[in-house]
Amino acid sequence: MSSAPQSRRPWDVHRLPSAEGRNFLVTGGNAGIGYFVAEQLAATGAVVVLGSRDPAKADVAIASIRSRVPGAHVRHLRLDLAGLTSLKAAVDRLDLDHLDAVVHNAGVALDDPPRRETNDGHELMFGTNHLGHFALTQWLAPFLSAAPAARVVTVGSFAARSERLDMADLQSTHDYRPKRTYGRSKLAQMCFAFELDRRLRAIGSSVFSMVAHPGGALDALTPSRPPIHATTAGERLRSLPAGLLVQGKDAGAWPVVRAVLDPEVRGGQLWGPRIFGLRGTPRSETVPSHMTDPAVAADLWTASAELAGTDPHLGFG
Repeated sequence: MSSAPQSRRPWDVHRLPSAEGRNFLVTGGNAGIGYFVAEQLAATGAVVVLGSRDPAKADVAIASIRSRVPGAHVRHLRLDLAGLTSLKAAVDRLDLDHLDAVVHNAGVALDDPPRRETNDGHELMFGTNHLGHFALTQWLAPFLSAAPAARVVTVGSFAARSERLDMADLQSTHDYRPKRTYGRSKLAQMCFAFELDRRLRAIGSSVFSMVAHPGGALDALTPSRPPIHATTAGERLRSLPAGLLVQGKDAGAWPVVRAVLDPEVRGGQLWGPRIFGLRGTPRSETVPSHMTDPAVAADLWTASAELAGTDPHLGFG
């Protein structure tokens, strides 16, 4: 009599599977959610590359990770997503033969006017958060395609749920409101991620694209990682009521890490925290329909390729 097949062990955010021999790039991996994504991935034995425009901050993050993960394989890639013309040269320095996942995490969030632009003349949040990652994907395409089943994991945001893209004013040239512009930049990222997976499936690519978001992640609930981040006892005490609804950035990283590592995660999925999408262990969520509207996605893709000066196919197929 044959034995019954063993069921897969439930996903445990504190007992991640080994990823030895795999290579991961985390943009903005020197702080915030990105730092904790990098720290948790480093514990799997993978090579983790921190994409950051500031070498000093990256060195501090690397030292912090190594102090908590003995033998961690972690290094820095100087990467400025606000400078589109610099991205190819940056990827040329990657020094890897393949890339198993890139986490599109880095971002700019401005709270107040005035409207600011990148050196390329794009609105800063749209240009960095969306166009920078859109263009980066093209240069990473050969490395991702060289892996057996690579993943492009885009870090989404709750701020995108209530926004809609204005295709006539993608860069908030005529109507700039910082919080709305930020939400729309994240919506553009998420729309791009879902459309990328659809296009990858259409050409039979081995690369998958999915979105994960951290829910509600507060600094005051985040474990200290001095000098990157420090939480005082008073701050932690005052934030305890909020902890019923939201969580720290270490837990905010869990859905992203699962999207990178879990073999059961599929392209085109959205992952977030289990409890009201705000806190808890990761689960798959229903994708809001406005993030997968095919007409909007096609228009955004065409406009993005023109603005970023990329190959319309982003190097795939």
